[in-house]
Amino acid sequence: MKDFILDIHTHSIASGHAYGTIREMAQAASERKLRVLGVSEHAPGIPGTTDPIHFTNLSVIPRTLYGVHIIHGCEINIQNDGTLSLSQRHINFLDYAIIGLHSNCYKNEGARKNTENVISCMKNEKVHFVSHPDDGKIPLDYEKLVLSAKENQVALEVNNSSIVKKAKRLNCIENYHTMLALCMEYQVPIIVSSDAHDPSWVGEFSLARKLLEEIHFDENLILNTDIQKFEAFIGYRIP
Repeated sequence: MKDFILDIHTHSIASGHAYGTIREMAQAASERKLRVLGVSEHAPGIPGTTDPIHFTNLSVIPRTLYGVHIIHGCEINIQNDGTLSLSQRHINFLDYAIIGLHSNCYKNEGARKNTENVISCMKNEKVHFVSHPDDGKIPLDYEKLVLSAKENQVALEVNNSSIVKKAKRLNCIENYHTMLALCMEYQVPIIVSSDAHDPSWVGEFSLARKLLEEIHFDENLILNTDIQKFEAFIGYRIP
């Protein structure tokens, strides 16, 4: 399997429960030979995260730190009414958005309704990724999720951090097997992410890589092994 050269789901100290500055995260990315680092702070709804004004001033951050290109995202919460937890005014400042279900700000409504809420949030033009769709505590209809991801040109994530803490995430590995088999069947792309909350975890993909290799996942569907493929997917040019 090719090397992963982008890590686009990471959090800096601004997220409230993460522990590195953007520069520390970028330095770690450089040491791990990544070419692109996406910093995607948590949106409102997660206790202690940054105020939305944070996203209005991203332009002051250098686009290159330690030889790594920096792109600006946000991990936005899917809410129980099928809306996003960050206003469109703030979303417009982002290069990309990730959407995710988080149990500390989302109440499980069963697989059908949970999936409908995810799909509703996929329709925003800045949304390109769904984070950690793997926890059986908030079940999903994976076939419907995968087909809707294909329709809306959204990639589903394989989250290395989820696999690290799989004991806390119900049926995590089994759910990934189901989802990834459907991604191969319907030719839906995935993104592999560290979900790093500390510089020491930036670019850590080992368990996700092992899972993908074990199931002989189609490498052509992995976005973050190829700069041009990633650029085309999110409509952003990386110098």
